Amino acid sequence: MHAVSNLLVIVVIAVVVLLIVWAIVMYNRLVRLRNRTQNAWSQIDVQLKKRHDLVPNLVETVKGYAAHEAGTFEAVVEARNAAMAASGVTDTAQAENLLTGALRSLFALAEEYPELRATENFQRLQADLGEIEGDIAVARQIFNDSTLSLNNAVETFPSNVVASLAGFRRGPFFEIEEEGRSVPEVEF
Repeated sequence: MHAVSNLLVIVVIAVVVLLIVWAIVMYNRLVRLRNRTQNAWSQIDVQLKKRHDLVPNLVETVKGYAAHEAGTFEAVVEARNAAMAASGVTDTAQAENLLTGALRSLFALAEEYPELRATENFQRLQADLGEIEGDIAVARQIFNDSTLSLNNAVETFPSNVVASLAGFRRGPFFEIEEEGRSVPEVEF
């Protein structure tokens, strides 16, 4: 009888130890997923800052040819300022959508000035913006993939048990409006 009770104690201790090890492994996995998502967001932030830094040069270049279009320039500057001040994934996505719309208006304005479109500076700025937009798209995909992995871990059993106990939450995706998914283009 004594051997059976010792065996039962050993089994119970083994099960408890296995549950603790499992919880630690799940917790560490959730931390890695959260950190990967935060890192991916940082990469988006870097690209958005590059975009924000390019906007004043673009506005000044166009302004030299179309100085009487102050409303368009003000809209671009206001949208840029709002995008720079935005925080969090959802607010940033909304602000970036507004900036993309304002840039589209700026490029539409530039279409009316063939001599502007022909300048090397404008062409370089447009190419730089296209490259940055591509980098943003790649960073956004990586972020959304990381967010999906985190969300799956937070919502699926058995890791959702550890996630709820440790305070892990679903993360938002960085979504762009359909019209904001392409690079603003000017045809020459």
